[in-house]
Amino acid sequence: MSYKTLLVHIDDSRRSDTRVAVALDLAQRWDAHLIGLYAVSGDFDRPFFRTHEDIAALLAAQAEVRRQRARDTFLVAGERAGRAVEWRAPAGPPVGITTLHARHADLLVLGQPDPLDAAAYVDEHFVGDVVLGAGRPALVIPRAGAVPTLGENVLIAWDGSREASRAIADALPLLQRARFVGIDVVKSTDDENTGPGAIDVAAWLAAHGIRASFSTTARHGIAGAGATLLNRVSDLHADLLVLGAYGHSRVRERVWGGVTRTMLESMTVPVLMGH
Repeated sequence: MSYKTLLVHIDDSRRSDTRVAVALDLAQRWDAHLIGLYAVSGDFDRPFFRTHEDIAALLAAQAEVRRQRARDTFLVAGERAGRAVEWRAPAGPPVGITTLHARHADLLVLGQPDPLDAAAYVDEHFVGDVVLGAGRPALVIPRAGAVPTLGENVLIAWDGSREASRAIADALPLLQRARFVGIDVVKSTDDENTGPGAIDVAAWLAAHGIRASFSTTARHGIAGAGATLLNRVSDLHADLLVLGAYGHSRVRERVWGGVTRTMLESMTVPVLMGH
């Protein structure tokens, strides 16, 4: 198995170049076609600005300069990497256009929300809405830190759910190239029924040529499963976490499961999310 079409989200944030570098490396691994999708906040088009044409024109001109700079940076990065890449910057609401284009890709490369970088803001629930709406696996890159390796030492979070099963299947191309794969079940101290599932997952992965170990980790006290997983990632020096994404929509908000929310807020390594 392999990923043949990758899509990386590009914006004006300071981490956009890191996402592109990761995506180019993955494209090199699988000789994949890489699409750079530029999608940024459209706040300058709010009704307030439309009533002040001079302000709207100035903001639109500045946005065009940033778009052109992002395009040139992406194309130069592709050329330096020796990869033929495709640039897209469609007009429209960023969540909608990203979700639409993502449905024609094998893997998405997105960035963790960064409240300290105004240029990283695209939409209030951008990453979550795309992950849940696209139906495609998403590799979410942390908002800080280098990504020197990706997929050499992989930790799988397993809870027996449909989402977790989907995430593992989506991660197979990465798992088949990993040096070490671990399956971890986070359980409360009074839960005795989660271990056997990890054995079955390890057997299924073995049928795909992937040798995986399995373990259970007790969740003590008030620590949530997400925090416990982050500790396991640190203890095992994992460079990728594979995780099922949980959530559902309400009329005006996205409601996340606790583990998914924790990862989107506090991830320390890239996380491959499947839904």
